[in-house]
Amino acid sequence: MAKVQLCNITVMDNPSPFLNPFQFEITFECIEELKEDLEWKMIYVGSAESEEHDQILDSVFVGPIPEGKHMFVFQADPPNVSRIPENDAIGVTVVLLTCSYRGQEFIRVGYFINNEYSDPEMRENSPSPPQFDKVMRNILASEPRVTRFKINWEETNPQENGTQNAETTAQTSEISTPIEVPAFNENSNSWATMECS
Repeated sequence: MAKVQLCNITVMDNPSPFLNPFQFEITFECIEELKEDLEWKMIYVGSAESEEHDQILDSVFVGPIPEGKHMFVFQADPPNVSRIPENDAIGVTVVLLTCSYRGQEFIRVGYFINNEYSDPEMRENSPSPPQFDKVMRNILASEPRVTRFKINWEETNPQENGTQNAETTAQTSEISTPIEVPAFNENSNSWATMECS
């Protein structure tokens, strides 16, 4: 059984200019004390074609963590625009929040993002190169894609641990929900809530 349950994520400052920081208020519950830190990462998917354009916007270590409910705000600077392919700059992409314990990822939350110019004329005739200072970022906060992975929460023999983790990753990757880019609906912008189970 997972020792950490994700209870709620609130997308803050949304919609906002593309060059503003990302902000997520994360609430999670720990069913027993964790001796080591949780590692949270925020990843911007620069292109649906290749992972080489993914950017880790920030990673933070939280812990050690006592039993109970905890909340923190995870903030990160926007992506480096020079690493985003021009064809993928405007339109729909994804931001991922992941959490790992002892180097094992146990939860991943994906949000679709719609990047578009606020000026209607620029929407019709997109400039080249993209002018990111005139782009608005809108996160589809009401439709998070949550994937959970089974991990080993207990201390194990380091020699055995690598083999077990490799097997666990292979099994969970098969049951992960693939991300499909939907048509963007501006009316779907509301808060994301995940109940503790």
